[in-house]
Amino acid sequence: MKPPYEITSVILKYISSISEKIGEVNAKYLVKTNPTLRKQNQIKTIYSSLSIEGNTLSEEQITAILENKRVVGPQKDIIEVLNALEVYKNLNTLKHHSEKDFLKAHKLLMKNLIGNSGKYRTKSVGIVKGSKVEHIAPPYENVPFLMKDLFQYLKDKSEISLIKSCVFHYEMEFIHPFIDGNGRMGRLWQTLILKEEYSVFEFLPFETLIAKNQEAYYNSLSVSDKEGKSTKFIEYMLGIIDESLNELLDNSTKKLSDEERIQVFIENFTSIFTRKDYLNFFKDLSSATASRDLKKAVDNGIISKTGDKKTTVYQKN
Repeated sequence: MKPPYEITSVILKYISSISEKIGEVNAKYLVKTNPTLRKQNQIKTIYSSLSIEGNTLSEEQITAILENKRVVGPQKDIIEVLNALEVYKNLNTLKHHSEKDFLKAHKLLMKNLIGNSGKYRTKSVGIVKGSKVEHIAPPYENVPFLMKDLFQYLKDKSEISLIKSCVFHYEMEFIHPFIDGNGRMGRLWQTLILKEEYSVFEFLPFETLIAKNQEAYYNSLSVSDKEGKSTKFIEYMLGIIDESLNELLDNSTKKLSDEERIQVFIENFTSIFTRKDYLNFFKDLSSATASRDLKKAVDNGIISKTGDKKTTVYQKN
């Protein structure tokens, strides 16, 4: 069954704006920019998603953990970071429409933090804010078939991915299928759904903007609960995504260096290739610059060259 929501003028405006910006991102080769930027964005994503849940470690400490350096901090917070890094490392192996992968991701994310990681809750839960009960989740007996329904909805190809990802995020939060880790799973799975269609979302840290204004995030969930539909949450999340793409484009004025161009190219073109293929990929590049890029990459052992002049072909080492 399709979860309830309405298409509003706000939603249409954001979908149009986001689609335009994704086109611009693709045109500027920002989808797979240099590895340093991707690493920074992944750290921002993990830092923001965990800080929303109360993790106290800084971006610098998370970077240190990623680099296998010793970090002093609460053991629980360090485990949360290690688990999140493991999940993001395996992100490309997870299928967004697979409930089995969803449980596998939760198991990785909550390993050594709760006793029943990777399993749906077997008791009733309520969310308390201060002294007030904010949300009473559906009875635990209903969780398996509610989640099965939700994953069935993800397979609906007539739905726009941008909307589908927001609906899943909200509905999963409403069902609250786990004892702990629901928030971070909702944000992770929205990323996975979006990444399936738009690879930029693998590296777009929209959690950073949620972390900056958590009240608006929780308020949009609360309003959607009261209205019995996810419309307000869809509007909120699309606004966050739109703003995140704005930031990415604003910070993308720097041109790619020769090394970054080669890195981007070989990640997108893994078979044998020619200089012509390289020029077709970077349409604004001159023949001389392309030749210099390829020569430098050969000299540095990144790619190998066979043949001569017109018969020259290249391959990633």
